[in-house]
Amino acid sequence: MITNQDLRELLNYQAKSAVLSVYLNTDPAEGSPETYRLHLRSMLKDIELPEDIETVTRYIDHEHNWSGRSVAVFSCTPEDFFRAYSIAVPVRSRARYDLRPYVKPLADLFDSYGGYGIVLIDKQKARFFYFNLGEMEEKGVIIGESVKRTKRGGGSQQAGRKGGSAGFTDYVDEVADRNIKDAVDAAARFFKESNVRRIMIGGSEDTIAQFRTMLPKAWQSLVIGAFPISMNASLHGILERAMKVGAQAEVRRETQLANAIVTNAAKEKGGVMGLPDTLQAIYEGRVQTLLIRDGFREAGSRCMSCGYISGEVLEVCPYCGEEVEQINDAVEFAVRRVMRIGGEVEVIDSDRDLGEFKNIGALLRY
Repeated sequence: MITNQDLRELLNYQAKSAVLSVYLNTDPAEGSPETYRLHLRSMLKDIELPEDIETVTRYIDHEHNWSGRSVAVFSCTPEDFFRAYSIAVPVRSRARYDLRPYVKPLADLFDSYGGYGIVLIDKQKARFFYFNLGEMEEKGVIIGESVKRTKRGGGSQQAGRKGGSAGFTDYVDEVADRNIKDAVDAAARFFKESNVRRIMIGGSEDTIAQFRTMLPKAWQSLVIGAFPISMNASLHGILERAMKVGAQAEVRRETQLANAIVTNAAKEKGGVMGLPDTLQAIYEGRVQTLLIRDGFREAGSRCMSCGYISGEVLEVCPYCGEEVEQINDAVEFAVRRVMRIGGEVEVIDSDRDLGEFKNIGALLRY
């Protein structure tokens, strides 16, 4: 599995020779290993990097374990650079080569599938899960005081408490409240330690509502959805529900983001649309969230001195007057720049209709 540290290495790596970046969908539900090997050769047939093609195909033929649903491979043989990552979610197959690893698809993966905290909660127990790039791990469990209700007519009393069923019901509710409060405290620690970006909650409707209300507001703002599920559900069952809820939330969030960008850009405050204005905002360090359409590419130029990126072919930098290099994909450079300064990158499907939003835009910090 690829980690944030791996992504950071790819973002910072620059070669003197071309880096071959290959993303290969290997979903076993859609084809066999042999089918994917043939597709890989077809993708690479027009790329003139024979050493890297040999390195990548040898890895896929003899070393890849086919355990995930896709694989990302990066090779620069002249500089002895090779990285391969099995990924638990499918990606669109593609191959690119440039002086830097092609990371745009990874931005999409980390945006859609990265850093989820999942809590299953009932009146006594909570289970915590971390979901990242299609893989889920149970991180802990907290079990509170037993919550039991007596049968009708079988009332019991505890010293110092009101007798009868009403008093006992109050006591049961107090125990449940304490358990959920303890679960909230444990969840907050889990979210912080795991650098959780989004939260999902599973359980019964009333328990979910109570747990969510008790969460500190900073964590409440990260809750993207909830779902009914048994506390004893299997890891696979929880993963299926989480993937479905997460996908629905992602569509809603991207739609809201696109609408906010369109509105703010029209007001000329807090948002920009189109490649020239977006690249300008990125250069000025004002981009908080970059939204791009999958597959959108545009050749351009990059200043070798100040780093200015343009979607046009320039001879010199309009800002510092220094030499520029011609680049195959200015959008890829935009993605890299935003990710390196800690901004968010959202990638939407190429065929989704988002009204006035077309290919690229951003929400701004100021």
